[in-house]
Amino acid sequence: MSEPSDPPRPPSPRPGLLARGAGRLGGLAAQAMRLYAEANAMAAEGLAVEAEAAYRRTLGLNPRFAEAHNNLGNVLRALGRAEEAVAAYREALACGLDHPLVHYNLASALKAAGDAAPAERHFRRALAEEPAYAEAFNNFANLLRDGDRLTESAMAYRRALALRPDWDEAHDNLSGALYLLHEAGRNEEAARFARLWLRDHPDHPVARHIGAAIAGLDAGERASDAYVRQVFDLFAGEFDDKLLGELGYRAPALLAEAVTDAGIMADGALDVLDAGCGTGLCGPFLRGAARSLIGVDLSPGMLERAAARGLYDALEEAELGAFLDARPASFDLIVAADVLCYFGALDGVLARAAAAMRSGGRLAFTVERLEEGEAPWRVGPHGRYAHTEGHVRDVLTAAGLIVLRFAPDTLRHESGAPVAGLVVLAARP
Repeated sequence: MSEPSDPPRPPSPRPGLLARGAGRLGGLAAQAMRLYAEANAMAAEGLAVEAEAAYRRTLGLNPRFAEAHNNLGNVLRALGRAEEAVAAYREALACGLDHPLVHYNLASALKAAGDAAPAERHFRRALAEEPAYAEAFNNFANLLRDGDRLTESAMAYRRALALRPDWDEAHDNLSGALYLLHEAGRNEEAARFARLWLRDHPDHPVARHIGAAIAGLDAGERASDAYVRQVFDLFAGEFDDKLLGELGYRAPALLAEAVTDAGIMADGALDVLDAGCGTGLCGPFLRGAARSLIGVDLSPGMLERAAARGLYDALEEAELGAFLDARPASFDLIVAADVLCYFGALDGVLARAAAAMRSGGRLAFTVERLEEGEAPWRVGPHGRYAHTEGHVRDVLTAAGLIVLRFAPDTLRHESGAPVAGLVVLAARP
């Protein structure tokens, strides 16, 4: 869930205060201004360590330079030194810079330092001084969410989106808050907020998909390309740590086991497709079996991280169905780890995968498991689809594929509970 660091509208050095400083310090104040400009340039280039040193030299010349205290706080926060940042922002306030940005920065640093009560006070002060401060509403909502004040959090995210309707990060954050409400058993409240979200932002892909899912409305037969691209672009930077470290994500390992047990990995001369490759978590086990290893994904952010692994012969940004249609009888092995959970009806995508395989080719994939009932598939409040065993078997048969392995297993943990899935290996005759 996103938290912007430095909001817009930074305060410029104020002529009145600087003039008073120059009157007291003469040439030292002018030198401080030059150092301050250099420090700002370093900070803009991401040179936080060098910028810190320059801001401290600035403040050595003019200790009352409030804007320098504020910007020093920014680089300290970027360096992960939240408590020192708090002290710097307090100095900016003490030097007379009573500006909503400074209160916002101080609140964000206090939040990072785990000091929630004063963080809330300064978020509220920033919003009192600047009621149209979308970034402050968003980060205040994050604080409320982390304190399990989910109703207030959802309301604050809505305020942020009223000010910045196209802000993808805030839409993503609101979806997370509503998911937490739903998981807490407050389904009706979550659905009410979801309906308001859809009413206010009917064209936003996250509202259309997650909002509909939480509200119990029709989310469609698959997640839209725009939804998948946005969610995974936002998630790319923390994807591996989040899934592997926090959620115990097992889909790549389970597929590696399935294809290894089938003797496929011993070949070493296969044309392999990593369908929905993401950050390339399947790449390490696929590389050894591949003469050619191609990855395809909708998210540029995920593809950038897959490329950094140096395992793929080619990576392409494309919608999976269209990619498969353009490559009939091209692959000996197609692997899709937690990709089909963004499709409801599987008949179309599995028929396309079958057509893209050569005779004797294998298809290995995971899906989330839905207990047999009235519907063959269902979308959950997290936006992923689950499928019944019967539906998966039926569409494999319709695609002309032979089931080699069909095993229930745990794909990951979520909200402290195992996510039931199916690990499937099928072959084209």
